[in-house]
Amino acid sequence: MTPSLRKPDWLRAKLPSGPAYQATRRLVEDNKLHTVCQSAQCPNIGECWSRGTATVMILGNICTRSCNFCAIQNGRPTEIDLGEPARVADAIQKMGLKYCVITSVARDDLKDGGASVWAATIRASKYKNPACAIEVLVPDFKGNLDQVDIVLDAKPDIFNHNVETIERLQRPLRVQARYDRSRSVLRHAKSRGFTTKTGLMLGVGETTAEVEQCLRDLATDKIDILTIGQYLQPTPQHWKIDRWAPPEEFKHLKNYALSIGFGVVESGPLVRSSYHADEQSTKYTGNEHLNTANTLASA
Repeated sequence: MTPSLRKPDWLRAKLPSGPAYQATRRLVEDNKLHTVCQSAQCPNIGECWSRGTATVMILGNICTRSCNFCAIQNGRPTEIDLGEPARVADAIQKMGLKYCVITSVARDDLKDGGASVWAATIRASKYKNPACAIEVLVPDFKGNLDQVDIVLDAKPDIFNHNVETIERLQRPLRVQARYDRSRSVLRHAKSRGFTTKTGLMLGVGETTAEVEQCLRDLATDKIDILTIGQYLQPTPQHWKIDRWAPPEEFKHLKNYALSIGFGVVESGPLVRSSYHADEQSTKYTGNEHLNTANTLASA
């Protein structure tokens, strides 16, 4: 199946519009922030920005990786913006957020992979917004656990790193990433006592049996929160869609994942890694103060 074919009804997303959407856009622009909602062409941008939510992307908007599924521009990144951590913290304060998701491009060009900027952003956000929970969606730092520790030492509330797809399709889709490396990063965060989270996409050539095996792998790593969504091809040059996974398959995989030990599973065609992240966290932790629309999290 190719993306030129008509999308099924279950993939209809809300169009960007309305005063809340415009207010979120102005906040992002005024604070000179990048969002994964825009850079990764998230299909939920209309819904999420209309409820006053977005996912901040730090360390620029040019990635050093060349993943074949991702819409984010790759190439030679710009220099580090030292004022970025403070601007992120200011944006959280201006919106009165209780939950914030922060992600980044991969910065393999930097000696520490950008870990120090990650830590500065987390600390600045928590200092200025002590009541706001911080979820981080990080790259793999080439498996360098010392760099992962720099992020963890800043004490994010949720540690998220996506494996993206089954083991067989890692090299063709993620190119510079590795399945075992991603799992080791997640295991390390879990070993330090953090709540861990990861995500998968369907429709890239996997079989249900392969997805179930991947879920069993991740369950042995004691991952707490899982998201599963449909892959959407960003441009004709990207990896082609293999199929539209039906809602029944997402439901089956959710039930299967819960049955083997995951704490919370968000599974559906339009689900993305940070989609309703505050609600996922609330379900897992039982912390009701996180269940709020005042959230910077929706990719």
